[in-house]
Amino acid sequence: MSDLFNQQQPEISATVKRPLADLMRPTSFDFVVGQDRLLGPNTTLSLMISQSSLGSFLLWGPPGVGKTTIARLLSTKFEVHFEQLSAIFSGVKELRNIFDSAKIRKKNGKSTLLFVDEIHRFNKSQQDAFLPYIEDGTIVLVGATTENPSFSLNSALLSRCQVLVLDRLSVKNLEQILNNIQTKMNSTLLLSPDAQRALIDLADGDARSLINMIEQIFSWNLDKRLGRESLIERLSRRMPNFNRTGEEHFNLISALHKSIRGSDPDAALYWLSRMLNSGEDPNYLFRRLTRIALEDIGLADENAKRICLESWQIYERLGSPEGDLALAEVTIYLALAFKSNAVYTAFKNSKSAVVDNGSQPPPKHILNAPTMLMKEQGYGEGYKYDHDYENSFSGQDYFPNLIKDREYYNPSNQGAEKDLRAKLEYFKSLRKTPES
Repeated sequence: MSDLFNQQQPEISATVKRPLADLMRPTSFDFVVGQDRLLGPNTTLSLMISQSSLGSFLLWGPPGVGKTTIARLLSTKFEVHFEQLSAIFSGVKELRNIFDSAKIRKKNGKSTLLFVDEIHRFNKSQQDAFLPYIEDGTIVLVGATTENPSFSLNSALLSRCQVLVLDRLSVKNLEQILNNIQTKMNSTLLLSPDAQRALIDLADGDARSLINMIEQIFSWNLDKRLGRESLIERLSRRMPNFNRTGEEHFNLISALHKSIRGSDPDAALYWLSRMLNSGEDPNYLFRRLTRIALEDIGLADENAKRICLESWQIYERLGSPEGDLALAEVTIYLALAFKSNAVYTAFKNSKSAVVDNGSQPPPKHILNAPTMLMKEQGYGEGYKYDHDYENSFSGQDYFPNLIKDREYYNPSNQGAEKDLRAKLEYFKSLRKTPES
């Protein structure tokens, strides 16, 4: 596992075979890089330590920011037994063995800190298995997750654990780690300044990735500096942090949607490129862009929907990378289109009216009367055929009698909706005019 460090240590013997990440593991909270907000004065962890009160909690943050390190340091600080397992590779059997061993330690006066990596991978019943052992003090649970606990963990477990958020490591944090490694190794990476920055960029906020790449570069025994392109060619390029089913997926699509809604084509293109670079399915992007055309542009620019569908068809014919331009073009078009959510709001309000008013029947005058019995019941009586009236408009009432709130669509003054607003006002004025 990656772990962060910020200390000067004795030089490492060339004969040592331990992984670099293990050698760099911090030996004190003072040496953890990039988590000042979590480890600073008067924070949850610092108070837990100062009050000698170790409780169960969840560490939520991106990969390679020090979750494992913090758990290990706490077990050392509180002098408790440290157990670690991964939810990816473990199941009920492994949990039962750990709980049984923890019970024995508890009887002998020894506490157990159980660190569960990727705890969100456990299903509901597996998560529930922790509850009695947390409550009776058999274990102190420290769970690590890269997913939003609100979505990935059940409420019973969340209610028994504090959630502590770890920050993504900044470029400055990663540069600090790189410099400390070079000092500790008493060796300098033979990289040009551009290559060194590319190395930091490839790590993408993940110390584990950075340390592993540095270890790989040292193993090359370079005799001259590598440039940026040579470095990228030698390294297996790491994709940015992205999970198509996780929170990051929804964060990026939210950023794209809101950039388009805010009429910023440059920001929208950036988030589009982020998602494409991360391997997002273009069909998903076209679906979301078409939804944006319906929700945020609506009838203010009726071309928006057509351009979405046409661009989608173009992509299906060209594929990637040629068809990627179709995504870029429709993104720019939507960002610069006139905006209106009037249809979206009207539809939402009409659905609310249906729920609020129940199953009100239509007025009888707009019901068809195909049988004599229905005619006798008044079906169709008094219906006005609009084409028989001036302007093809009778002004008749089409709502159920008990419906009071009858106005849902309020067109904007943007784009084509200006004309629709004028038409709506025209028909409203006719409806108010007494019948001749």
